[in-house]
Amino acid sequence: MKIAVEGCMHGELDKVYETLQQLEKAENTKIDLLICCGDFQAVRNDGDLNSLNVPLKYRSMNSFWKYYCGQAVAPYPTIFIGGNHEASNYLWELYYGGWAARNIYFLGFAGVVKFGNIRIAGLSGIYKSGNYRLGHYERPPYNDRDIRSVYHVREYDVFKLKQVKDPIDIFMSHDWPLGITEYGNWEKLIRSKPHFKEEVLTRTLGSKPAAELLDQLKPHYWFSAHLHCRFPAIVQHGEDGPVTKFLALDKCLPGRRFLQVVEIESDPGPYEIQYDEEWLAITRKFNCIFPSTRRYVHLGSRQLDNEDHLQWVRNKLNARGKKPFDFVQTVPCFDPSQPFSSDSVLGHHRNPQTEALLQFLELPYLLNTEAEANTPIQSNKFMNSADSNQRSFDTDDDDNAGIDDVDELEEFAGVGSEDASAC
Repeated sequence: MKIAVEGCMHGELDKVYETLQQLEKAENTKIDLLICCGDFQAVRNDGDLNSLNVPLKYRSMNSFWKYYCGQAVAPYPTIFIGGNHEASNYLWELYYGGWAARNIYFLGFAGVVKFGNIRIAGLSGIYKSGNYRLGHYERPPYNDRDIRSVYHVREYDVFKLKQVKDPIDIFMSHDWPLGITEYGNWEKLIRSKPHFKEEVLTRTLGSKPAAELLDQLKPHYWFSAHLHCRFPAIVQHGEDGPVTKFLALDKCLPGRRFLQVVEIESDPGPYEIQYDEEWLAITRKFNCIFPSTRRYVHLGSRQLDNEDHLQWVRNKLNARGKKPFDFVQTVPCFDPSQPFSSDSVLGHHRNPQTEALLQFLELPYLLNTEAEANTPIQSNKFMNSADSNQRSFDTDDDDNAGIDDVDELEEFAGVGSEDASAC
């Protein structure tokens, strides 16, 4: 199986697909799947631009809307995770994962799917310590603060990924695992990206939760983006343990190293995206403690038995089949003849895919519950008693910690396209 890996998409689907088609023709090969490591920007109309946290000069419809409305169809099955520049209102509709357009699948805020016999897992967003242990309290339409926190990784989603026991072939994250630079040529990295030097040397570059998942899950491959450069590394897990091949890639721009094709041993095709039994079992088990407030939530690190839920899910999938529920449009599509004039309704849209999945798993719909900041989540089974007096965090204090908007950081540091492409 040949899998194309792309760094930051930034809405440039046409350009990425055209590049892959040119590669297929030049090398007489066939690409089976495209995966994207965030900043996908699934912008359906100008209303979605209001939920896209980017400076005004970077706000653009780009090309996703054509795939959403059916004017174009992705020539390759495509799986993506979210980054820190997304139409967050749309991804929230598909919190558990689902088709963002025909043949284009969002893995969810955290998720695992199968493509053929290959297991692909991912974690959307970027890590900010001040928001990590809060619930998913943000609701569209977002205010100036929430639009900058909705894509911050939450411990609840990492906790669910830590319950995965079966082997993972590919893991995707937007930001890099903390400490990954120690396993590659970090000297070359900081020569090309000198503004990363302090964080590399002080071991503060990257995501601590991603590093924990890397250490626990030990996937065969780990792909990231976010920092707009190519960086390979090899992680040996213990003296005689398995190896993870890590690769970060750039964003889609001319002269940048934003694509890599990897060949993975697999069963013969044809291949299709399917639900993963273990992940649905984990989702079913832990949806009862889904956190939706700005209160501190302690989930612990315990591993819990999912066997009963796994057998229940397996029986249900055997009866229904493992293909995800069908794509459905939920808002009007962008009309280029009437730019920036769509009548998009503000607020949350219930996505029929999400509703169908929750009905299938016999779970309640919790994505539009009011975020009551002063109401703690009560769950003695999963929370330490020492945390019963939970406190609310002020997320603004942490928004400037670490690397968030790499485009602005590179502009401030005076990094041009030629410098960045040298990484």
